[in-house]
Amino acid sequence: MILGKVIKRTAIQSEYRDFVDKYIEHVLSEFKGKIHSIYMCGSIPKGTAKPFQSDADFTIVCVNPKDIDYERLSNIKNRILKEYPLITKIDTTICSIDDVLSKPNEWGFWVKIICVCLYGHDVGEKVPPILISPAFILDLNTETKKEVDRIHRLLSNASDNTMRTRYIKGYSKRLFRALYSLVLEDTGVWQDDIHKMKNAILDYCEIDSALIDDLYACYLDTNVDVEEFLGVADEVYRYFENALNTMAASRTSDG
Repeated sequence: MILGKVIKRTAIQSEYRDFVDKYIEHVLSEFKGKIHSIYMCGSIPKGTAKPFQSDADFTIVCVNPKDIDYERLSNIKNRILKEYPLITKIDTTICSIDDVLSKPNEWGFWVKIICVCLYGHDVGEKVPPILISPAFILDLNTETKKEVDRIHRLLSNASDNTMRTRYIKGYSKRLFRALYSLVLEDTGVWQDDIHKMKNAILDYCEIDSALIDDLYACYLDTNVDVEEFLGVADEVYRYFENALNTMAASRTSDG
C-alpha cells in the first residue's frame, strides 16, 4: 500500500497569508542563495488554524544545513512573532537535499508526505512512492529514541511554566506519532490529527486504553504536573519500544 500525502491542497486562511509570505521573504533575504525550497505542515497550510492557538511549522531544504545559522533564524522568528501575535510559536526544521533523497523513509517521508512546498522546486517529487511496510515503520522511527531522550531531558530541566507546557505538548505529540506509526499497516494513511491518532491507536494497539487516555489528557492540560506526565510518558514509550523491537525481530527472522 502506497502512503498518500497528508495535505492534498494548500488552503492558507486569509489572516495567515501575510504572515507566511513575510516569514518566507525574511528567510530568503537573510540567507540569500542558500535555500533550495521552503515547506509547511500542520494546521496553517491545511486551512484549519485557530488564531492565538495554532503554531507555524516550516521546513527549510538546502544544500548544506550549516549555511543556515540558527541564531539568525531565531531573530527572524522573534521579530515575526511580535508582528503577528495570532501565532503561538514558529518551529523551523532544516535538512539537506541529500537527506531527503538518500533517506526516503525518514526525511523523504517528512517532505513528500507531511509537508507542502511553498517556495522553490518540491524535492519531495523526486522521492519514490513510499510503501507502508515494517521496513518503512522501522526506518521512520530511527531517531525516535534520540528525540524522546532529548525532550525528556529538556522537560526535566525546564523551570519556566510556558516552556514546560510546550515540552509536554511536544513530547505527547511525539509519542502519539510513534504509536500511530505502529498501526499504519492497519489504517493505510498517515494522520496528523492527534485525536484521530488516539482513536486509531486505541483501535489497533494492544496498549492499556487508560494509559492512552491519560497521555491525551496530559496533552490537553496546560497545568499538568511534570512528574505525573513523565510517569505516563515513560510507560507509553516502554510499550512503543517493546513493540518496535518485536517488529524488528520478526523482520529479521523472516528475512
